[in-house]
Amino acid sequence: MSITAQDIANLRAKTGAGMMDCKNAMEETGGNFEQAIDLLRKKGILKAAKRADKIAAEGLIYSYIHGGGRIGVLVEVNCETDFVAKTDNFKTLINDLAMHIVAANPKYLSREEVGAEDLQREKEIYRAQLQAEGKPAEMIEKILEGKMSKYYSEYCLLEQPFIKDETTTIEKLLQAKTGEIGEKISVRRFARFELGEGMQKKVNDLAAEVAEQLK
Repeated sequence: MSITAQDIANLRAKTGAGMMDCKNAMEETGGNFEQAIDLLRKKGILKAAKRADKIAAEGLIYSYIHGGGRIGVLVEVNCETDFVAKTDNFKTLINDLAMHIVAANPKYLSREEVGAEDLQREKEIYRAQLQAEGKPAEMIEKILEGKMSKYYSEYCLLEQPFIKDETTTIEKLLQAKTGEIGEKISVRRFARFELGEGMQKKVNDLAAEVAEQLK
């Protein structure tokens, strides 16, 4: 199969990988676009694994304001050297991550950050729903595993589908960027602020308190 410069450019746009990496991937897969993407991901993961023990203490803290000041994000993304932190590639990645946080509204960085109380509450809600549906007791625990996996993919940043490419997760995106850039790239922490967030809850709590006193 003939491989054109446009094919390589399309693969680069889709994956963010280097031009030569895309060319090699297309040649190794005989021009199969999807297989070339899979190959680049595998290579990115392998490169990322080699750098897993590296210390990523450099990077940037980036602020992003959206909707005319209605939503704001602070995110810290780390790399190994100050040189990489100053590159356009790294800055573009941080901007993409900040935009993702605005749109996807994650509550946690990873599943390890989910508190035991929150985890138990979610499980109890799902369990009650399954019992109400008449699911057999022996099936409920297995179904719960799938329910919790979905919960993590909705609320944990690293497990969320990337808004610009829902075929990959934020964690896989960071692995691919680690392979592409050649340094360990990781998100350390983030904060998302939305105008008026939490105020309605306070109003509802106050209304419930007043109603209780009027009984």
